[in-house]
Amino acid sequence: MATIVFIRGPLTGQNIELDAEKPFMIGRSAEADLQIADPLVSSRHARLVSANGTWTVEDLDSSNGTLVNGRNVITRALQGEDQVEIGDTVFRLEPDGTKAKPAARGEIVVEHPEAPVVKRAPKRPEVKASPEDVERVRSMKDKTGAIRAEVAKVIVGQREVVDQVLMCLIAGGHGLLIGLPGMAKTLLVSTIARVLDLAFKRIQFTPDLMPSDITGTEVLETNKDTGEKEFRFVQGPIFCNLVLADEITRTPPKTQAALLEAMQEKMVTAGNVTYELDEPFYVLATQNPIEQEGTYPLPEAQLDRFMFNIWVDYPLEDEEEEIVSSTTAGSLVEPSRVMSKEQVLDLRRIVRQIPVSPHVVKYVIKLVRSTRPAYGEAPEVTKKYVSTGAGPRAGQFLVLAGKARAALEGRIHVSCNDIRRAAVPVLRHRILTNFAADSEGRTSMNIVKTLLEDTPEPDEEAYRE
Repeated sequence: MATIVFIRGPLTGQNIELDAEKPFMIGRSAEADLQIADPLVSSRHARLVSANGTWTVEDLDSSNGTLVNGRNVITRALQGEDQVEIGDTVFRLEPDGTKAKPAARGEIVVEHPEAPVVKRAPKRPEVKASPEDVERVRSMKDKTGAIRAEVAKVIVGQREVVDQVLMCLIAGGHGLLIGLPGMAKTLLVSTIARVLDLAFKRIQFTPDLMPSDITGTEVLETNKDTGEKEFRFVQGPIFCNLVLADEITRTPPKTQAALLEAMQEKMVTAGNVTYELDEPFYVLATQNPIEQEGTYPLPEAQLDRFMFNIWVDYPLEDEEEEIVSSTTAGSLVEPSRVMSKEQVLDLRRIVRQIPVSPHVVKYVIKLVRSTRPAYGEAPEVTKKYVSTGAGPRAGQFLVLAGKARAALEGRIHVSCNDIRRAAVPVLRHRILTNFAADSEGRTSMNIVKTLLEDTPEPDEEAYRE
């Protein structure tokens, strides 16, 4: 009888025996055979199935994926030493009940047709930041927990969405939040602005919104001293630290372009004068995925300027009960400030200095190039379902997102696992599917998950001098 042995997480040291006749489901919902109360775990996350004496782990289209030996998988037959990672929980499946010896720290176990080969991992690059900067990063784990706690006073659940928004902000990028109406997207952004002490403005996009309604306009007025007419520039709502572009697809391309130009250039031109925007400057835009009439979808070139495409999904049943109970009671809780604007700017500077090893960079490039069907070594799923792949900006954002995730967890190094965690929100809106994908119901997110499974980390030949 097979046994699950937990080696990391809240269940460390515990064992669960499996029945080969029944599938074993893992998730957050009450229907799961193993219920894990972890925000990183989906309601129906993964399941274990036995066939012909072999156990297989299957990802059930989870939000954060199922990892085997650090690699994202959709379906994978398990061997004795394979480590399955679901959220913060890691376990090993032991068919005979014996415990396999884990690899030594700093080593990577590589599968081989004949025997397992153990090779030494490349050394991490030297940290160039000052000791004070390193200490700030290490203390960020506690601040991240405090930020989550303050946001949780207003927003129930959605931990992964909150983390992805924070990653955008400290990496200096912009985010596109996609979700149905009533998912608290606007409330989430305004709450994070309060917690991080950022000047916040909300722009409701409508079909009659003009560029000057966003950037500002020049008004003609009389000078009280000279009595002469002169123009004075009145700043628009874009002059703040955090702009919420609500329902961005409901306004014409001219107005969208005015906003996206400010995102890229961090400045606004009115007449012959250019006005620089205060730092930090971020744009978080929202979009309704089901609204079609009267909308102006963002062109791919403009969509590419958003670092993350963040999907805001339905809450779980217990979370929805808490939402309804708390929001109809008449009492509102105000979140407290955790970081100042200056601290956010300082953290953004430090994030850029976090080192990334050539091993991780090569993995990023390999992953991005695997999305391009014209690339000779592109996998079959790309050649069959993708019309246009991701550009170089995707690689830049993957590295920055990996640095940001490491900083949020108080680490001063970036691993390939950080890249895998950021791959879906970075690549989802940069991969254009073709007719074959649409006819078979394959989405860009499905394709990204498949590429994560099919794209291995570079071997030792990739980083030899």
